[in-house]
Amino acid sequence: MKDTPSSCCQICGAEKKTTATAGYQACATCRVIISNIKNHPQTIHKLWAKLQDQPVQLPLNHRREHDKIELPDVLDGKRYQTIDRERNKWYLSISEVEGKPVEVFASTAFDRDHELQSRISNLTTITRLISLMLRHIFLNETLTLEKCLKQIKRSSRQKNDLPDMLFGVLNRYSDIPVDDIKQNIKRPA
Repeated sequence: MKDTPSSCCQICGAEKKTTATAGYQACATCRVIISNIKNHPQTIHKLWAKLQDQPVQLPLNHRREHDKIELPDVLDGKRYQTIDRERNKWYLSISEVEGKPVEVFASTAFDRDHELQSRISNLTTITRLISLMLRHIFLNETLTLEKCLKQIKRSSRQKNDLPDMLFGVLNRYSDIPVDDIKQNIKRPA
């Protein structure tokens, strides 16, 4: 380790005596932090979650592929019945992997009611996107714009409903042509 008389710490920016550590010129305080991150990452994760009220998130390109859990063909699940403010019964089904929620489905006995069709397509969009987020959180599944677009497009029940309009606008930000996204969509029977 090579000390420098007084320079700017590359971690915290303080004007202090620094030492080359892990590729940085770091002050004594930051060297301790670097050492703990390198040698005790689980403690850092645990402490971070408690002090920051959120877990430390690795950037997607730093996630380890072996941490990803495959989604099985058959999932355990729970079904909940609830009633909305207009007294419609709704059924919420939560699919789980290792006790963690990974998919959300919602249905109602009023699926045939034209008045509810718009609400159902919006609800389907919400549940599909929530399912994507849950798989990202609990299974380390990579979350991409294309996956979001695919789920939004699958949610559309008719031309120019909200999911269809969202797909049209958000697709402008995608590098993948619309036809390729549509081609990969399998509609449920």
